[in-house]
Amino acid sequence: MSKNSESRLYPPHKKVVLKPTYKVQNIVTKAELNVDLDLYGLAKLSNDVDYEPEQFPGAIFKVHEPKAALLLFKNGKIICTGAKTTADVRRAIDKAVELVNRYIASKGR
Repeated sequence: MSKNSESRLYPPHKKVVLKPTYKVQNIVTKAELNVDLDLYGLAKLSNDVDYEPEQFPGAIFKVHEPKAALLLFKNGKIICTGAKTTADVRRAIDKAVELVNRYIASKGR
């Protein structure tokens, strides 16, 4: 950038006041269930869970409302991505907990 064009961008005689705007697009959150997960079993229980261990070590749980994707790992750790608010994060993780509880209940029969 030439000195002349720089002076047009930032005039030395004027104070520049920046007013950025913000929009949260994606919140990434880590959670722990403190229990080992049967990723094969969860994938069989729900069509919203994809598990292909030869491609990725975690299962992908697609939550439709709120829109988010959760990566579920065998050690019970969860990565939630795609949520736009902390309330959406909580709701998405709650859906993962419901899924795990449904799986546990189905094994108790």
